Amino acid sequence: MTIDARTPIHIQHPDRLFIGGHWVKPAGPGVIELVSPATEQVFARVAEAREADMDAAVAAARQAFDDGPWPRLSHAERADYLRKMAKALEARIPELASAWTEQIGGLAVMGPMMHGGGVIQYNFYADMAATYPFEERRPSSVGGTAVIVREPVGVVAAIAPWNAPFMIMTTKVAPALLAGCTVIMKPSPETPLETYILAEAAEAAGLPPGVVNLVPSHREAADYLVRNPGVDKVGFTGSTAAGRRIASVCGERIARYTLELGGKSAAIVLDDFDIGHAAKVLSGTITVLTGQVCATLSRAIVPRKRHDELAEAIVAEMKAVRIGDPYDPQTQMGPVAMKRQLERIEGYIAKGEADGARLATGGRRPSHMNRGYYIEPTLFTNVDNTSTIAQEEIFGPVLSLIAAEDEEDAIRIANQSIYGLNGAVLTHDSQKAYDVARRVRSGAIGQGGLKLDFALPFGGFKQSGVGREGGAEGILPYLETKTILLD
Repeated sequence: MTIDARTPIHIQHPDRLFIGGHWVKPAGPGVIELVSPATEQVFARVAEAREADMDAAVAAARQAFDDGPWPRLSHAERADYLRKMAKALEARIPELASAWTEQIGGLAVMGPMMHGGGVIQYNFYADMAATYPFEERRPSSVGGTAVIVREPVGVVAAIAPWNAPFMIMTTKVAPALLAGCTVIMKPSPETPLETYILAEAAEAAGLPPGVVNLVPSHREAADYLVRNPGVDKVGFTGSTAAGRRIASVCGERIARYTLELGGKSAAIVLDDFDIGHAAKVLSGTITVLTGQVCATLSRAIVPRKRHDELAEAIVAEMKAVRIGDPYDPQTQMGPVAMKRQLERIEGYIAKGEADGARLATGGRRPSHMNRGYYIEPTLFTNVDNTSTIAQEEIFGPVLSLIAAEDEEDAIRIANQSIYGLNGAVLTHDSQKAYDVARRVRSGAIGQGGLKLDFALPFGGFKQSGVGREGGAEGILPYLETKTILLD
């Protein structure tokens, strides 16, 4: 099937699942319909996996791990397969980018860079085969030599969300494959197309049967997959609510898991940072991917004496944001990914007003857009940090501006959250940025704004997750450590 997008997307077997090295029909008759958030029209359909399909995928991955050659290949041999996958995927970056825009309304101008960065990850982990300490020898206090070996954890269920599906799935699949694991890819039902392309790349690269499997599904079958005792480890990115469920299920059987969950990240604005610059940074960040980024800076904490000036500047910036067709290169913010997400955002905006925060701008659907899931960039001012809109992840272009008495109070407010994923210190003083960052309970902090580097570890404190993805640390969750004591 060729999907009629601006760049046509060629999916060989959209009506099938990839299990055990073959494209197979799903056990049931169900299909997953993909709806464009810009047009509200169904533009593609793919196969829906059910419980029986999950069992088949686990059995295939289990056999490939227990009896197949994959875990017993050298790291260099597995790296060669990763490089072949990268080559196959590189040729399809335009399709990957087009799939992202069609499925969630991401700006087309961002697509090639985002997906090119994802492809690079396969070569990044392939290169690690020559440098990572998979085996070390150390002296032992009981005499002889201790050999510390890092072996693959086993069968991995890789579950990715809908906002950046290719990049996030890649941060699970690439290190898992280098480690020697076998993988079951479970994409979000809203964004399965990238994983079809990934499965086709694995097939083109000649990976042994069962090493990579694909089972798009809805929540019930995904939960069944997580509960399957044949799954050794779950790598999940998504909501904290879903993460709690996965952690509890894995805890019952002591399965391994990595969770990259929600955030309510704070930007602390210090006195030396220009108000106009701060307004551009904050409004520009909250509108990236229409605010549907777990790491986005959705709370801005500013000295009380500068609150009103910053509010006025942000309002001006938000009113200037061009909302429209995600394929138009002049568009600065596209639609929300789906109807239920738009309704969720609107519900939070109503809650913010009801709780007494001041709606300074936005909060409505744009008058010039007569179709699509669009919402205006929204600023609430004089926000109480204990209120719902300051404490819960909205996952939309809604910014809460919070006044602090001083720097100490700003740090207290930043830490007054169940989340701890990301953050920023808006200052030109690097030492001050470092000092404040060390006191904020968050997995990442950027000086001057939102900064993400996928060659470095990323993950959260508190209820923002467990473990890290990306960088050299990204392979650790897919390894088990074994100590061998030799005479």
